[in-house]
Amino acid sequence: MKNNYPNLFKPLRMRNVIFQNRVFVSSMGCPPTHKHPSSPKYDAGVGFYDKTAGGAAAILVEVPPTQKDGTYPKYERDVIRELMSLAGQSGSKIGAGLGLFGRDEDGTMYGPSSYKKPDGTQLQEVTEEKMLSFIEELGRNAKAAKEFGFDYVQYHMAHESIMSHFLAPGFNQRKDEYGGSLENRMKFPKLAIKTIREAVGNDMPIIVRLSAYLHCDESFEFEEMLTFIKEVQNEIDMVNVSCGMDTWYETNVYHCTTPFQPHNINAHWAAKIKKVCPDLYVCPVGGIVTPEDAEEIITSNQADAVMLGRAMNADPLWPKKAKEGRSEDIVPCLRCSYCYHAANDHNLIACSVNPRFFRENRVPMVLDKAGRIKKVVVIGGGPAGCKAAITASERGHHVVLIEKSDKVGGQLKHADLDEHKSDLARYCKYLQVQIAKSEVTVLYNTTATPEVVKSLEPDAVIIAIGATPVKPNIKGIDKPLVMEAIDSYNYMDMIGHNVSIIGGGTIGSEMALKLAEDGHKVSIIESGDKLCARGHMLYRIGIRHAMDKVSEKITSYLNTSCMEILDDRVIIEKDGKQETIVADTVLVSVGLRPLTDKVASFYGITPETYYVGDCDRVGKVLEATNNAYFIAVNL
Repeated sequence: MKNNYPNLFKPLRMRNVIFQNRVFVSSMGCPPTHKHPSSPKYDAGVGFYDKTAGGAAAILVEVPPTQKDGTYPKYERDVIRELMSLAGQSGSKIGAGLGLFGRDEDGTMYGPSSYKKPDGTQLQEVTEEKMLSFIEELGRNAKAAKEFGFDYVQYHMAHESIMSHFLAPGFNQRKDEYGGSLENRMKFPKLAIKTIREAVGNDMPIIVRLSAYLHCDESFEFEEMLTFIKEVQNEIDMVNVSCGMDTWYETNVYHCTTPFQPHNINAHWAAKIKKVCPDLYVCPVGGIVTPEDAEEIITSNQADAVMLGRAMNADPLWPKKAKEGRSEDIVPCLRCSYCYHAANDHNLIACSVNPRFFRENRVPMVLDKAGRIKKVVVIGGGPAGCKAAITASERGHHVVLIEKSDKVGGQLKHADLDEHKSDLARYCKYLQVQIAKSEVTVLYNTTATPEVVKSLEPDAVIIAIGATPVKPNIKGIDKPLVMEAIDSYNYMDMIGHNVSIIGGGTIGSEMALKLAEDGHKVSIIESGDKLCARGHMLYRIGIRHAMDKVSEKITSYLNTSCMEILDDRVIIEKDGKQETIVADTVLVSVGLRPLTDKVASFYGITPETYYVGDCDRVGKVLEATNNAYFIAVNL
């Protein structure tokens, strides 16, 4: 077995613990997938069980607070033992997650000073007496983790933690010995670290997760955080480097990056820490999705290890596949954040590329073979069609996929032309590879008609033919300067300098950003009151931050209608007033319409006929993948 990532899979020793590689797993303490009948408030974190099979260096178990006697609640001990057993089944070391977020038993939230969070939560200024009670509890929890048999502890003092805010001068407005100078602001966080070390002794590793920078005006400077790290480096063993915050949503997109923020976003912070503290292990988290990037981070001495979050939701076997030289089989994370509850307020928690995520009790990790083998014809090779074909083939069915072009991937085939779509481009490549490696027979450059499908004598038909752009009723819509935004990637060299985009949904806004970054002057004409209305909150913040960097190139007209397209300009109307915008090119992006009539033409060939993806309901990769999977797995 060839090891393509020698540094990523090199063992790492911290004190008396040897970690089998350099891949650490973030707990992503999201909605629960495991609850004990006697412990309704305790869970292991989404996807915990699948991740335990991945062969990572370390997996974190979020433990409950201890009782006053320093032990875990009685009915939760068996649960914790089982989670520890699961976490270690593939050689991973098991960590206990420790946190101090300043919440009292009655629900009162405390901060270094009194202020209100963006989500409306009011924080009270914590008293010194309450601070000491928090420290006492932290010590009890750390000692309990040691006595219960955990391999290491990870202390979370990043993002919204009270310790993070104690360090931040904009949040810490105290006038006592814990506020003002950096030396004072460090006292409480340093006491926490000292307390944990005293509780666990000298032989147990301590990992501290922190934000290098909070990405808000109230934040400490990175150099101040670096000073703190230097002060505590002899007490701890590894710094896990994050940034940003959580419910301060404008900064959340740096903590949990969208496609519009860089990959490996915290590697440069990690490199600076590593340079100043060479004897301290450093491990960045944030937008690390490929083994190649992880290997490069370690090889270039930016860090000693990496931590994966959403990438392990997309494919819990990420470490195992990388180690075995099967990186092409790793399901790529899209960084879409639909697995992250903060992104969409629990309206739809799922993974765009892993139907098993959040459904571990419903979706098997390995599919059983079908009792009756069928001939299945799948029409269309976009994300939905590919997922349906691969899934049906895995169950043993004989699958024929009809694709009108010379490659599968659908609209994702254009993703490699836009740097913000690199994750989608990687997923497109993954689908192409998996189709090629499967038993699916693909009829490329073939137009599916009812006659063609009927001639294949299928037992089941899955239709995944997508949708067609909506053509708005605008005077001049047929002029030569007008093209569909969804097709414009094929004609980039034909797009003029002054571009008007009719429609500011996700397609129109992403194209506007791409063109502006390429130097075009872009006007977005949107009839609604905001751009990307169907994107979740963090997506909208992420693309807005990217647009802000080229704001001189983009003008957005909200609550505005396009009235007419002329040869060199468009006429718009807002609040009853008309205005003219110069335009060399007009891109139309007012939505897609399912090809319902064409779908209907394939009915009657076999009773077992289904349709999935955009031809059912126009949506995202998430809906296409998940709906196609469930149709195909039940054939």
